[in-house]
Amino acid sequence: MLIDTPYNSLTKEIIGSAIEVHRALGPGMLESAYVPCVQYELSSRGLRWRAQQPIPLVYKGIALDVAYRVDLIVEDSVLVELKSVDKLLGVHEAQLLTYLRLTGCPVGLLINFNVTRLIDGVWRKVNSHTGDRASRGHG
Repeated sequence: MLIDTPYNSLTKEIIGSAIEVHRALGPGMLESAYVPCVQYELSSRGLRWRAQQPIPLVYKGIALDVAYRVDLIVEDSVLVELKSVDKLLGVHEAQLLTYLRLTGCPVGLLINFNVTRLIDGVWRKVNSHTGDRASRGHG
């Protein structure tokens, strides 16, 4: 069941953008082919996004120079990680949850383009570290 959040309409627009790209390109391409297409679709819908946003990591008060980068942050609220893999695994979900915790973004989407129906490759998580409960599902 999808938890009602103020981000449902935004995540719906992001997923719709990804579906549009998937309809045009289909599965089986590299992630690097899908990213600029999703960026184009987000822009065409009037959504603001930042790509390859560095994630700061602080350990015991020391800022570390770590090369973690988020694929997209949309409207300063939704973290989006794009994949093109045979199957989404627990490690992908863990990556999304870690990025949510480190960025403080309230919602994250993990989207795998290497599926027949794109909606089957979408995981949505609400950041439990912002006081919301985590959810897994579409939407």
